[in-house]
Amino acid sequence: MSIWKSLLHNRLSRAVRTGALEVTYPDGTTQRYGDATAIPVRARLRNNKWTRRLVLDPELSLGEAYMEGGMSVEDDDIFALLDLVWKDILSNNKNGGTIPALARRFGRRIAQFNPAGRAQMNAAHHYDVGNDLYRLFLDDDLQYSCGYFEKPHFTLEQAQTAKKNLIANKLLIKPDHSVLEIGSGWGGLGISLAETAGAQVTSVTLSKEQLRVARMRASAKDLSKQVQFHLQDYRAVEGRFDRIVSVGMFEHVGVPHFQEYFDQVARLLDENGVALIHTIGRPNGPGATDAWTAKHIFHGGYIPALSEIMPAIERAGLVVTDIEVLRLHYADTLREWRHRFTANADKIARKYDACFIRMWDFYLAASELSFGYGTHVVFQIQVAKLQDAVPLTRSYLAADRVEPGVRDSKGRIYA
Repeated sequence: MSIWKSLLHNRLSRAVRTGALEVTYPDGTTQRYGDATAIPVRARLRNNKWTRRLVLDPELSLGEAYMEGGMSVEDDDIFALLDLVWKDILSNNKNGGTIPALARRFGRRIAQFNPAGRAQMNAAHHYDVGNDLYRLFLDDDLQYSCGYFEKPHFTLEQAQTAKKNLIANKLLIKPDHSVLEIGSGWGGLGISLAETAGAQVTSVTLSKEQLRVARMRASAKDLSKQVQFHLQDYRAVEGRFDRIVSVGMFEHVGVPHFQEYFDQVARLLDENGVALIHTIGRPNGPGATDAWTAKHIFHGGYIPALSEIMPAIERAGLVVTDIEVLRLHYADTLREWRHRFTANADKIARKYDACFIRMWDFYLAASELSFGYGTHVVFQIQVAKLQDAVPLTRSYLAADRVEPGVRDSKGRIYA
């Protein structure tokens, strides 16, 4: 037995307890780990290089082994393998601290240094891979952020509409209001705020592909004068706005720029204004972006903890008027995306190679599980300059709620 096989074998023998795993090693031998009565997840390592890499840097190498064909999983069920990893290793803090992982944690501020030029390159890496790809798994409005499953029977489309409605309610938008949107996406939220609330919307993005689609959609609705999309960094925006909204963009800011971000929000927000920041968050305190995601999916990205966000808000002179934590809503959203992505695999394969498709399979599965196991949630943080800028109770958000005590198929309570 090679030293790398021996090390990996010993590690898996200690870690796998819930469920079962069968690994076929490059020498043709198969080892079983975990519950002897459970149906195992079966994986095969193609050569010793990947055995070595999984020992030295599992955080990066597991995803890369799957992407590059160095590891295969029976029935291509990467979700089942990652679910086992979450149950037996990540959820129990058994992953340990490899030297590469510790080095990345100490160097996270450098990795998240995102001046304007670098921020645009980072955005292009993920969002400019092709609009046709996103159309195959997102809802019709191309909402690429957490839906709001306000009622247990909601479809993805209904959940995304509910999310937009919730945001509009929290912003208390009136027809004469000027709204700044930091991070346009494909224009769905900005167009919705202009169309349904009558607001004058200015929206900025760093993605050329998203900008093109957003402008086309606004033009098709004859809203080009009411909602204007610009290729612009948020730090370059000037003026004053009654409302500011940012959905799914704060994750790209980076810890070194949190103060810069909220100082800019404070400069741009009217004295009577309201802002809403919708961001993925860490419920368990600060951490570091995992190596695989940082390298292959979101360059320069970081999911923040509240303890990292709040000091920047306070120093900017803003008042927190409401915080809501959306728990498990993103797991439900990602499940819908993953199922649609899988259903359209043949169409995706016509344009993208197998490595790209496996990368996205891994990304969507890992993301869903991170929310399902509670490692990540979504924060909606409402801020203002005045304590009474918003109502003193949350009754203004209570319209069209589901009946108290209703449970979904998983027993979760909706109130």
